[in-house]
Amino acid sequence: MTGETPAPAKRMAPPAPGIPAPRPAGRDALSLLGPGHDPGTYRPALLAMLEARSVALVGASSRPGSLGERMVAEVSRSPAAPRIYPVNPRYRQIAGLTCHPSLADLPETVDLVLFGVPDSALAEQLSLAARRGDRSAVIFGGAYEIPDAAPDTAGLRARLASTASAAGMALCGAGCMGFVNVAYGLRAVGYVEPDPLPAGPVALITHSGSVFSALLRSRRELGYTLLVSSGQELVTPAAAYARYALSLPQTRVLGLVLEAIRDPALLQQVLAAASAADIPVVLLTAGSSAAGRAMVAAHSGALAGQDASWEALAGAYGVHRVSDFAEMADTLELFAIGRRPAAAAGTATATPATGTATPAPATGTATPAAATGIATVHDSGLERAHTADLAHELGVPFAAISDATRKRLTAVLDPGLEAANPLDMWGGSRDAEHQLTESLAALADDPAVAAVALAVDLLTEFDGDRSYSLAASAAARRTAKPLVVLASIAAAVDPAEATWLRRAGIPVLESTRSGLLALRHLLDHAARPARTDAPRIDAARRDHWARVLAQGEPDGTTLFGLLQAYGIRATRACPAGTAGGALAAAAEIGYPVVLKTAEPGIAHKSDAGGVVLGIHDPAALAAAYAGLASRLGPRVLVCETAGPGTELALGITRDPDLGPLVVLGAGGLLVEFLADRAVALPPVDAPQALRMLGRLRVAGLLAGVRGQPPADTAAVAAAVVAVSAIARELGDELEALDINPLICGPAGAVAVDALAVRR
Repeated sequence: MTGETPAPAKRMAPPAPGIPAPRPAGRDALSLLGPGHDPGTYRPALLAMLEARSVALVGASSRPGSLGERMVAEVSRSPAAPRIYPVNPRYRQIAGLTCHPSLADLPETVDLVLFGVPDSALAEQLSLAARRGDRSAVIFGGAYEIPDAAPDTAGLRARLASTASAAGMALCGAGCMGFVNVAYGLRAVGYVEPDPLPAGPVALITHSGSVFSALLRSRRELGYTLLVSSGQELVTPAAAYARYALSLPQTRVLGLVLEAIRDPALLQQVLAAASAADIPVVLLTAGSSAAGRAMVAAHSGALAGQDASWEALAGAYGVHRVSDFAEMADTLELFAIGRRPAAAAGTATATPATGTATPAPATGTATPAAATGIATVHDSGLERAHTADLAHELGVPFAAISDATRKRLTAVLDPGLEAANPLDMWGGSRDAEHQLTESLAALADDPAVAAVALAVDLLTEFDGDRSYSLAASAAARRTAKPLVVLASIAAAVDPAEATWLRRAGIPVLESTRSGLLALRHLLDHAARPARTDAPRIDAARRDHWARVLAQGEPDGTTLFGLLQAYGIRATRACPAGTAGGALAAAAEIGYPVVLKTAEPGIAHKSDAGGVVLGIHDPAALAAAYAGLASRLGPRVLVCETAGPGTELALGITRDPDLGPLVVLGAGGLLVEFLADRAVALPPVDAPQALRMLGRLRVAGLLAGVRGQPPADTAAVAAAVVAVSAIARELGDELEALDINPLICGPAGAVAVDALAVRR
């Protein structure tokens, strides 16, 4: 964010009750990136907005139920007690406060202006605030542009953005619900929200006002440091609010609900800071489908970020992407409780003193046995089987418990019940509470278990039995590992019991699917790899190939040379322009050969009928050449025939927000039909490349099927790393690079064809 100046000394009020401070005083997530990193400063205007000491309410009203009346009531409830200036020429006084005819009549410039006025008045009122030197504003209205019905709304959003930007104002909205800064004690909303606001460790930034209210009013008792409905983000992006949230020592979880990437560099800075501080980031996005993108654009006035962008960001920074709001709520609640599985060897860890990311112990250092999965305890055989099926589908592993744990379980279970994981412990015993407690405790003590779930429906018990809740609470007191209640049907959960458990520090996950997914996020967070430094740029190699690309569209032999310069094996290829030249090239390479058109402008040779495979002798080559030359032109490539293997597609695509991305997917004809791909933000190292490969549906083919030998996956990973290097060094020169197919077999990975599109 250019043009920023250092923020003034913070004037934040003491933390609200219920917001613990897990990091040392004076330390925040941004500072944890290390002494060599400049995390930047947030705009003083944004600080003025979120910690406003003076607030003007334009459109204030005393009419019951109106936006103007609610603005006054909500800001007046702020524990920070800012100076409040209602503005409306129709009133002299509102709610005991002097009401001013205009912003121009206020006795001081203000930190924050809330606009509860029609869209037709927005441009004039914001201009007045900007001229006065007011620091920030919230625009609740949609700022709709309907020039046919209201000519003065033409280009309204651009005018509002220009006015605020030119004045250095922070601007929330348009089309938003405002924000609540629970840690500071400020309510800047125009809708009735809980009082007091739920305090806790979650910071939530959402483009959607509906999500803002739904999560703020949730019966789950999620507590917040900051919650912002950022709307259209005409000026101030979601990442700016998130960066402020990370500056609060009380923030331990960051939730993002986003339709588009705005200020991608700042967003990456925020995600890097959260990763370094071991603060989980839970992300829900909208607009991955063509229909979804169209709806998002219509709603917010901004193009939605392509799903590839979100996938790449999530992979680069360990962000937890969720697919719906049920999964988001369960995941936020699980992370907010604060219990985490122990990090496995080779993953990012955080020191207790600072939270700074540190590498795992070196090879050979003694480490405790890594927890490998979850354990669940059930009171229903069918629900136990259903949970196992669903966990398998979702990729949530069950821990392989030890013989010692099985013996402990056998000692407390009724006869005939199997000591296993998942565990069905229901035998109709009158000692169920004790059996539950001891079963949960035994599983939690097993070194292979990362988290334990009491998987019951948590129904309202009409006989008053509280065995489930009491057992969960007792077991939780005997372990530091995450212990949750995993309910099957949200509508059947007893609200009073759920509240009691949550206040005892036990998350209640409200459906089997979303709860298992939340547990998977918990395991993934503990197992996320430590971020490594990017490899050095080879300046000489970069400069050479940049000059080559600058000379024009590269032909096939030039592209193969480029790939080989970065360590990617390619089939031998010789250009030819006559039948004799083709025959000479084949004699040098050796039969069988492949003949391809090399005429410029034919990007996809197979689609144009420009590839002839399996040419075994000169006569067949002469006939094939004659056919290609007559249809497409005389220029061809005579290529070595690659060995058998699985066909992948590997390359680079350029994202408008993030720049070059590395793409790996199913290759050959499958690239069009299977839509099987993984995307990463460079740099990509070998372990990350293998993880990308593992996400593909065609990955199973590489292991060898029907007696075929397995492919050399290390060679495939090396090719992905090499393409990552091309993306970093030549990304400014290339719009796209496509290696398709990359044939992957036991002898390695070989590029058979390539296409490059210059920027």
